[in-house]
Amino acid sequence: MGILNKIFGTYSDREVKRIYPMVEKINALESGYQKLSDDELKNKTIEFKERLAQGETLDDILVEAFATVREASVRVLGMRHFDVQLIGGIVLHQGRIAEMKTGEGKTLVATLPCYLNGLTGNGVHVVTVNDYLAKLQGEWMGQLYNFLGLSTGIILHGLTNQERRDAYHSDITYGTNNEFGFDYLRDNMVVYEEEMVQRKLNFAIVDEVDSILIDEARTPLIISGEGDKSTEMYKVADLFVKRLKDEADFTVDEKAHSVILTEDGITRVERYFNLDNFGDTAHMELQHHINQALKANYLFKADKDYMVKDGEIIIVDEFTGRLMEGRRYSDGLHQAIEAKENVDVLKESKTLATITFQNYFRMYQKLSGMTGTALTEENEFRSTYNLDVIVIPTNMPVVRLDHPDVVYKTVAGKYKGLIQEIVETYQKGQPVLVGTTSVEKSELVSELLKRERVPHQVLNARYHDKEAEIVSHAGERGMVTIATNMAGRGTDIKLGEGVKELGGLKILGTERHEARRIDNQLRGRSGRQGDPGESRFYISLDDDLMRIFGGETLKSRVSKLGLGDDEAIESKLVSGAIENAQKKVEGNNFDARKTLLGYDDVMNQQREIIYRQRREVMQGNDISESIQSMIARAVENSVQRFLQDGQDTREDYANLARFMQILVAQAKPTPAEDLQAMDQAAITAHYIEAAMVKYHEKEQKYPEQIRELERVVLLRVVDNKWMDHIDNMDKLKRGIGLRAYKQQDPVQAYQFEGTDMFNEMIDTIDEETTRFLLNVEIRTQEDIEREQVAKETATNQDDSLPNTPQVRKDKKVGRNDPCPCGSGKKYKNCHGRTERG
Repeated sequence: MGILNKIFGTYSDREVKRIYPMVEKINALESGYQKLSDDELKNKTIEFKERLAQGETLDDILVEAFATVREASVRVLGMRHFDVQLIGGIVLHQGRIAEMKTGEGKTLVATLPCYLNGLTGNGVHVVTVNDYLAKLQGEWMGQLYNFLGLSTGIILHGLTNQERRDAYHSDITYGTNNEFGFDYLRDNMVVYEEEMVQRKLNFAIVDEVDSILIDEARTPLIISGEGDKSTEMYKVADLFVKRLKDEADFTVDEKAHSVILTEDGITRVERYFNLDNFGDTAHMELQHHINQALKANYLFKADKDYMVKDGEIIIVDEFTGRLMEGRRYSDGLHQAIEAKENVDVLKESKTLATITFQNYFRMYQKLSGMTGTALTEENEFRSTYNLDVIVIPTNMPVVRLDHPDVVYKTVAGKYKGLIQEIVETYQKGQPVLVGTTSVEKSELVSELLKRERVPHQVLNARYHDKEAEIVSHAGERGMVTIATNMAGRGTDIKLGEGVKELGGLKILGTERHEARRIDNQLRGRSGRQGDPGESRFYISLDDDLMRIFGGETLKSRVSKLGLGDDEAIESKLVSGAIENAQKKVEGNNFDARKTLLGYDDVMNQQREIIYRQRREVMQGNDISESIQSMIARAVENSVQRFLQDGQDTREDYANLARFMQILVAQAKPTPAEDLQAMDQAAITAHYIEAAMVKYHEKEQKYPEQIRELERVVLLRVVDNKWMDHIDNMDKLKRGIGLRAYKQQDPVQAYQFEGTDMFNEMIDTIDEETTRFLLNVEIRTQEDIEREQVAKETATNQDDSLPNTPQVRKDKKVGRNDPCPCGSGKKYKNCHGRTERG
């Protein structure tokens, strides 16, 4: 491929060449547009909308629209789009990924496709990695859109429903991936259509697309309600596992990220908890607590994976080093860490709604993205999102000097060499940005620099609220900034006075990250817009990546070179081993995301069916035909369930009669003898007729309320059963991995069995809707008011792939819930009457 690329150019080279004639056409309009008055320029928006209404396409007006945005940007923002930014804008409009180096002005690039696609009135979403960037970009670029007559909305945490609705109904909306995803889930939990905030998902431009669609795609979005399980067992399990001895009682597999009890360890469990057989299915709950306590104590490390802050466990993002406020590890792992750190152990939650980022973003009619680093993940972008990656040339040549890795035998030797280079660089006045992989390591470097009396700034999860401010000064003369990898992403580092002459910003990495892309992102903080710069990574053979994936072979080979602890080498052998290790981890992560997506694709098909049905119900359409079909199916399925083999006894017919009496609200059961005299088809017809008589009686009795009553009953039944189904599918997923031992594909087994479970759920929905509707009596207006069956208590991402939190029903029955007795009445009007104060 290398030879072919040299002859014909890369795929990106060829695509950029095809786009360039459009850029020349935009440039040809520039002088004419410069002569337009502000009003004439603003009127272009009206003209474009009229042309679209008359049948022209967005591609037909692209050249003129881009020329309009460029001229408006000069007048409003004082910034003129470079030719390469026009190319990036065209790539985004085409629904592709534009890879553009740091400092190439991606925020400005996005204004071109945003304006063009915003002209349709169908909405454009610009997705950012945090609230700060959403607000900054939305307000900054909003000046340009407002000048041209388009509206801008910004989705931030803490907005009211009405504020969210207004923002989503703007032409262009800025917000984070979490906010967009959670709003989609919430919209499918409301009971009135006017409570929904989003419109149909039209076009999304995802900023830092690799971070959102790759790194965060391993963690499904989850909306939770409060669970009802005691937390005491987490503390008991924690006290026990703290007594265990490494190697003797358990082994840690860092590569598989798991902790496994040894035979001796299992014996200790059985002795401590007085069990005959720890592996017995009767002890599944205890197994769960012991496993999570082992992970919490021996896999998850404070100040690396999480931090203890104000009595809470806060997850640290492994890719950015940022605190992930509000997120909790799932499946009881967060509770196990709380017990480990001796803080309040909060109750487990139940899942009300969940979706992966892959399936959320694939719902957009058109999707695009931009980042400085996407090419290494191109295969995943293509296979998962049907997106190709186009590398956009830089406006100015990149002159940053990327030095080879410096490799030390020991960690101590590595840090000694690193500090020495930082001190020398600081004394020269050249700014340094030091990239570390964890909070713990950033503070270690800080401590070492304090001993050398080198003033510096530390940017990690402890100080992430000052992130943008600290990073924006990192290019000033004499500045030394220590940051967790990727901190300050989306904030430009501009060089201070006299810094170019000193060699620009120097980037020093304290170790290689498990993904090549993250290393490239760190390097990319330097050398923006043709600025000088340098980068170098310091490696030790004891670094996690080298230790886990490099193997003993590499270590023994380097040892033969006779390398001293304080000596460093630059070796192709080590560099190759590092790249192979990174490729291996990237492949493992891709497989993990692919497996997660395989599971969620099954759920996604089911979710779409349920959500579509909910929307139809909420839209106020007459659903009486659907209800009658459900009643007929419920009757038919029930008859088949009781009469299965053609050799049914009188008792079978009597059981059927008693069941059907409740289902179709008969005053008294049909005699078993009468049923025995009929064949199955006749019995089914008999009960369908009885059900329809009852149904039409309800219509006549409640002519004004019956249609809304149908919606109330169906929404409540569907929501209850859907939450139960999420729980059951989660339990299925937890155990399905074991099928691989039987030479069975777990994802395929999940698909088959999940489909059966979904069909069973539909049957149950038919049955319960029939029973409630035919038995219900309306006493007050409250009886036909819609109400959510569960209340949201938290939104979070599940960060312990591949499990999701277990769903549990609240034990306490809500006053407006259906009474558990099956009467069809609200609890407060039935067995809950005695609870009234």
